[in-house]
Amino acid sequence: METNSIYQNIYKIVQLIPFGRVATYGQIAKIVGNCTARMVGYALAATPEDIKIPWHRVINSQGKISLVALEDLQRKLLESEGIIFDNSGRVNLNKYRWNAQ
Repeated sequence: METNSIYQNIYKIVQLIPFGRVATYGQIAKIVGNCTARMVGYALAATPEDIKIPWHRVINSQGKISLVALEDLQRKLLESEGIIFDNSGRVNLNKYRWNAQ
């Protein structure tokens, strides 16, 4: 499977993450198949501007934001959806993780 096709599949899955929920890079990779968490990160970093997806709803497996350069923006977007961070900057994945089938 070529990278472009995998990226398109990643974008389709990320588009499905509902308001007020998060998914991890690994979770997205597992749903897409033939993909790694790192590839999900690369795909999100390479998202064309004309593709509007809720990229901010994808966080790491520790419940933290991985994108240091966009951390403030991503946190603000998540908090605007009612997602609460603890004192260590973590999201409670048991509470907010998207239960994708």
